[in-house]
This record gives sequence, C-alpha cells and structure tokens, in this order.
Amino acid sequence: MLKENGELRTLARMQLRGEWLEAIGTSFIYHAILSVAAGLTYVGQLIVGGPLTLGLSAYFLNRARGRPAGMKNLFEGFNNFGPSLLLYVLYLVFLFLWTLLLVIPGIVKFYGYSMAFYIMRDEPGIGALEAITKSRKMMDGRKGKLFRLHLGFLGWFLLCLLSCGIGFLWLVPYVEASTANFYLDLKENEEARTLPEIQ
Repeated sequence: MLKENGELRTLARMQLRGEWLEAIGTSFIYHAILSVAAGLTYVGQLIVGGPLTLGLSAYFLNRARGRPAGMKNLFEGFNNFGPSLLLYVLYLVFLFLWTLLLVIPGIVKFYGYSMAFYIMRDEPGIGALEAITKSRKMMDGRKGKLFRLHLGFLGWFLLCLLSCGIGFLWLVPYVEASTANFYLDLKENEEARTLPEIQ
C-alpha cells in the first residue's frame, strides 16, 4: 500500500533535519547553473540540464535512502552525459508538444514523465526513451496522487512569495525530498507486487 502524502512530507523533513544547509546549497547551485547557462545560450542550458537534473535526483534519492549524500552528487550525472542529455531534450520536447494542444494535457504529461530521471539514476544503462516509457507506466493511475502531494505545498508557496522569495530556499529542497520519497514508495510497491512472480 502506498504511503499517505502527509507521511511522505514527514519523511522528507526527517531526512533533511540537520542537513538543510547542504540541501539548500545543492538546490541553489543547480538552479543557479541552469539560469546562468540559459542566460548565455539556450543550447548551454540543454547541455548541462540533463546531467545536473540527474545529479539532483541522485542527491535527493541518497537522502531518502539514508545513504551518504553531498553536493558532489549534483555533478555525477556527467558520468552518464549522453543518455541524461537526450532524456532532458526529449522531456522538454514532449512537454512542449503536449502543451501546444492545451495546458492540461501538458500538466498531465509532466506528471507522467516525472519519474524518468529517478529511473535513470537507478538504472544507469537505461535509454532516454525507455526511462520516459517506464515513468509513464509507473505513474499510470498515480499522477493525481503526486499532483495532490505538490498541491499540499501551496500554503508554503504563498508564504514564500510573502517573504520576497527567500522562503523558496527551503521550499524547493522540501518538495524535491518529498518527490524522491514518492518515487521510492512507488518503486517499492511495484517490486513487492512482482516478488511472488519471481519466486
């Protein structure tokens, strides 16, 4: 059975306890590099976006699993540069094309593809398109649950706006950690369902 969203947020807070400064720094560096790259050239953002997003996923997955984590995780995605770059490009292209139809289909697909970088982190040899396909299957019937998890941060989002954006330094890693726990919960449930077949 899947964990309640409130439980996932509680887990995220527990995992970040005493590690907020590092989590904030890692998230800030991620967004800062993407912003600088985008400011220089859009191609630059595409080049670094995939490896950095894979690295950010690695950092928060390590936190969620209780494994050693550090800012260096942010750059380990460059060890899987080609597939992570292609995944990032396909992710953006697919979302763009779906959003051209209407905003709602774009949002639905955003949640459908949302596990792709976590999957690639756990399966380094997987191809970009296969990671997206696995994400779609994993999120089948679960997109609404992740949407509600993110919707639960709406109050925090409003408070961040009132703080002139300073609060986002805490909110972004909080959301990232909660989403990583969501992925692990889905993965563990899928593995538990297939275990009898393996036996």
